[in-house]
Amino acid sequence: MRRARHSQGRVSLGVAVSLGLVVLGIGGIGCALVNINAEAAATADAYRSIPSWPTTPTVERSGPSGDATAPVALYARYPSEGDVIGSLSIPVLKQKLPIVEGTADDDLKRGVGHFSQSVLPGEQDNCVLSGHRDTVFASLGKLKVGDLFIAQTVAGAFTYQISRIRIVHKDDTTIIVPTDHAVLTVSTCYPFHFVGAAPDRYVLIADLVTNE
Repeated sequence: MRRARHSQGRVSLGVAVSLGLVVLGIGGIGCALVNINAEAAATADAYRSIPSWPTTPTVERSGPSGDATAPVALYARYPSEGDVIGSLSIPVLKQKLPIVEGTADDDLKRGVGHFSQSVLPGEQDNCVLSGHRDTVFASLGKLKVGDLFIAQTVAGAFTYQISRIRIVHKDDTTIIVPTDHAVLTVSTCYPFHFVGAAPDRYVLIADLVTNE
């Protein structure tokens, strides 16, 4: 009888440990989901606070003699929020990610979000992209100055080379400003392993080097 009771006690302890591990696992998943949702909300709020600036969807092209011709529109129409507008390839990381128009929670769940009040890839100004540090941009910190981004859209393939890497406060709006040449600004929340809404942004600034 004593043996039976002792055995039953051991079984109960094992069940308790198993249940504890299950609870911890569920808690970990919950924290990850809270982390992603907090990032999305913070990113959307930050972008909503930025005033829009006029965009000119054109690019200078050269004629046979090398003289600049009249600007030619790269895009026939501006995409609607939620549209997949192309892909972002990161050769060093061997990644190819969808670019989705918009930076709302639903957009960032589907890929890299394009800040809708910035120009589209290839255009002469600042094209701003954002993504989650937990998903599409989990390895963004491995990139260095000189590495490449390739944005592929209906207008062609645009290769950008990273020229600067910055870490700024989440409320710093200096990364979302007009530029005098074609720039790709890629950002994600930072630190990468921070639990909850991260206080900073990890920003890579890349200049257009080729377009095909």
